[in-house]
Amino acid sequence: MTEQSAEPGLERYARQMQFAEFGAAGQRALLDARVVLIGAGALGTHIADSLVRAGVGHLVLVDRDFIELNNLQRQALYDEDDIAHNLPKAEAAARKLRRINSSVTIEPRVMDVNPTNVEALVAGADLVLDGTDNFATRYLVNDVCLKLGIPWVYGGVLASYGVTMTIVPGRTPCLRCLFPEMPAPGSTPTCDVAGILGPVVKIIGALEAAEALKLLAGKGTLNPGLLTIDIWDQHFDQVAVTVRVPSCPACGQQRYDYLEPASGPQATSLCGRNAIHIAMPGAGGLSLAQLAERLRPVVGPVAANEFMLRFRAEGYEFTVFPDARAIIKGTDDEALAKGLYARYIGS
Repeated sequence: MTEQSAEPGLERYARQMQFAEFGAAGQRALLDARVVLIGAGALGTHIADSLVRAGVGHLVLVDRDFIELNNLQRQALYDEDDIAHNLPKAEAAARKLRRINSSVTIEPRVMDVNPTNVEALVAGADLVLDGTDNFATRYLVNDVCLKLGIPWVYGGVLASYGVTMTIVPGRTPCLRCLFPEMPAPGSTPTCDVAGILGPVVKIIGALEAAEALKLLAGKGTLNPGLLTIDIWDQHFDQVAVTVRVPSCPACGQQRYDYLEPASGPQATSLCGRNAIHIAMPGAGGLSLAQLAERLRPVVGPVAANEFMLRFRAEGYEFTVFPDARAIIKGTDDEALAKGLYARYIGS
């Protein structure tokens, strides 16, 4: 297929359709697809950029966080203006992506993914992609995708190292076949101490996006196992993992432990941030305008827009979202963060 012969409305994808194994049929499948991408940080922004340029029809972009200066080293789609305007990642990324391809439906969701909302979030999706930075969310995604029969692509990066795996319910092993239990806190390195190089993010993001094209088009050879790369020590390995584990709690026994709803405030340390994320599963909406009015006499200046509210108190920086979540910067003590949340936002 030549650029001149591309179907009306598909001219921008002419070069992609010229790849014979993808073709016009693959492009039409992509345009009809609904993809949920969880995480709009380092991996997520590179994946989103690739998929929107390729012409995925509907992209749900989910992230709970806001943009900081140190993100710009490795996270595509963001710039210093986004920081100045106090934009959360999902919203800032969506604005950029719409300018890249206005024919794609971009649905930003500024939210924490947890057992109370994940099923509704991914229901009806053709594919879920991993742009997260924590195992808790990945195990949750593994469970919900197995339960609903949705393929998903796992990816992770740290220092100079990256890993990815494609999981198709009923056909391939799942995440818990390889790692039956989530790593205990403190048992694995984090970017707090190991750092991260930008190029490895781009490579793993590109591999996840390539798997997405193959899955959505129903063509090509999928990654058959766990693929790892280290760009500093220069190795690229692939461990074939083709046999599902009958005793696997998730895909073998259909026991979805991570979908069990949690109660009370949930605190999570954020990688490399000296910050704690506080979520309130099941909490109702929060009026940022009313909270700002209540806080100003107590803490002084409060900056707020429709997406988030910011203030400082007791030497800590608070960022509060309309779904009652907060990120408290300046501590990695979860108990302290929960106490600060209760003191200034409410129990």
